[in-house]
Amino acid sequence: MTFRSRLFWLFTFFVLLAVGIVAAGVTLVTRNAFEELDARRTDALVAQFREEFKQRGQEAALQVKGIADAEATTRMAIELMRPNADASTYYWDARNVASAHQLDILDFVATDGTIISSAEWPARAGYKLNWVTNSQDWASAGAFLTRMETQEGPTLGLMAVASAVPVADKRVYVIGGKKLGKDFLSTLALSEGMRALVYLNLDKDFSSDALLDANGPVQEAERFAPLVEQVRQAPNERTAGITWSSDPASAESFHLLPLQGRANELLGVLLIGASQRERVVVEHRIILLAVGVAGIGLLLGAILSWWGAARITQPVTKLVNGAKQVAAGNWNARVDVRSKDDIGQLAAAFNKMTEELVEQRERLVQSERVAAWRELARRLAHELKNPLFPLQITVENLRRARAKDAEEFDEVFDESTETLLAEIENLKGIIGRFSDFARMPKPELRPVDVNEVVRTVVRLFEAQFSAVGRPPITPELHLEASLPAIQADPLLLHRAIENLVLNAMDAMPSGGVLALATSTHDGNVLIEIVDTGSGLTPEECERLFTPYYTTKQHGTGLGLAVVQSVISDHGGTISVESEAGVGTTFRIELPIKPAVEPHRTAKATAAAPPPPAAPTPRVHDAPRAAGHDAPADTPSDAASNSAETMATSEPEA
Repeated sequence: MTFRSRLFWLFTFFVLLAVGIVAAGVTLVTRNAFEELDARRTDALVAQFREEFKQRGQEAALQVKGIADAEATTRMAIELMRPNADASTYYWDARNVASAHQLDILDFVATDGTIISSAEWPARAGYKLNWVTNSQDWASAGAFLTRMETQEGPTLGLMAVASAVPVADKRVYVIGGKKLGKDFLSTLALSEGMRALVYLNLDKDFSSDALLDANGPVQEAERFAPLVEQVRQAPNERTAGITWSSDPASAESFHLLPLQGRANELLGVLLIGASQRERVVVEHRIILLAVGVAGIGLLLGAILSWWGAARITQPVTKLVNGAKQVAAGNWNARVDVRSKDDIGQLAAAFNKMTEELVEQRERLVQSERVAAWRELARRLAHELKNPLFPLQITVENLRRARAKDAEEFDEVFDESTETLLAEIENLKGIIGRFSDFARMPKPELRPVDVNEVVRTVVRLFEAQFSAVGRPPITPELHLEASLPAIQADPLLLHRAIENLVLNAMDAMPSGGVLALATSTHDGNVLIEIVDTGSGLTPEECERLFTPYYTTKQHGTGLGLAVVQSVISDHGGTISVESEAGVGTTFRIELPIKPAVEPHRTAKATAAAPPPPAAPTPRVHDAPRAAGHDAPADTPSDAASNSAETMATSEPEA
């Protein structure tokens, strides 16, 4: 993911996060505000109900007290004390008095609880109301809620009880009040979106007819059954809700107020409903507004982030391109960034760094050139010193033999010329090994089966693995069957693996196990050559691929340098892992197809002079000392012949 994309998505995330937080906060505040408003309106309506309940109770108590103290009630009490008094003469008195005082319920009750006259149900005359006689202090009781039987059926009434002036320990009780029903609800002042219902808890089971509304029949009254049941289970004030449809705006919150009688029995439930439509509509509008703001924010964010990223990434891109140019070898690359911010300072530091790198490279090239010439001279002097000494002795012998007779001179001459020719051939072999490193051609790429190359190399050495007079070496092959073919030069790859096998054999003078394995790793082909030889120290591993460096008593130090050059020209890498006394592992990683055409670097020209061309020598079955660094020439005639046809090139430093 590019920096621009990351900046865009980061900006988008924070815009959405900010809008989401604001929308959630506003929604929460709005919801709380509506809940507080509903709570205040509900509390006001409950307070209004209680005030109306209290006021109507006081009015009923005053009216009942007035009726009880009336002269007509006193005369009724006196007449009923007489022997053989006829109570039926007062059958309609209660209805007439109730109508005059606008009372829904009015009963005259004798001392023993017998109903003398009933306004709400005249036929109940003669029945008894025992609860009336249970208390003698009705004057301080005030109004209360109770269940009353009427001609239309049971109902709840806000009642008061008063007794007339007792006559000879006999008294008449007056029970009167008003029904708690639609008329009572119609007196409540309801705000918009609110309604008040009352449920008359007269039956054991829920009854839709017992749910009253001042505006008429209650729709879907059975939906209130769970709310009423909650109050029946625990008669306390609570809040519950009903969602009438799938639309959240249809939700309605109800405040449930239990209505209890004198004995704290549940006689009814007042339900004050508050519609949630306004709150839901406002929340919906807030969400729509938040979505709109988020959309506009994303659009502006995309424009701003793209513009800001362009201003930031343009100089960064220049820096990246400059770094790539430096990595590709163009150390004169410069970055043109004129800003004075951190990016500008970074560009200035980059330009300064490349200038210093160029200067350091020049100094390094000069020092490497001198070091390469010195190392080459030292190595050539070391290699040429041994054959030159016999040549000098032989020439001196010839000069001394010249002074002797002809027969003796001829004998010395034949021996000396034979020695001279042998040493000259030795010199040619030494020069050929040095020139071999300088004549590495560019790889000619073609599809190559790496497994087959490894098998071919092992077959070439089968005789030497079990040669008479030397400890045996056991080869082991671990080749991946589905290994893909790679683009490589088969002759050069063959030669590199041969050199590594020779190197491993030299490291195992006492015999051992030589394992060759192939596999795939990260889209590349991996070749491993593992020996159980004497191993190397970490210091030796670091210098192992340096030209002219060797750990053996005899050798030019070019074998592994040739291997590294071949692998590098194929776009691959070679590494070594070793532990003294355990063994060494060479690991080659080659791409299936090189990314770029292999080439030799120009650094080699400055690092070391090209040795004179010479034919590549054939393999010599001479004993080798233990160590890592096989000679550049190999035991295969095919590899030697191919090396003789290679074009001359400049050596790696």
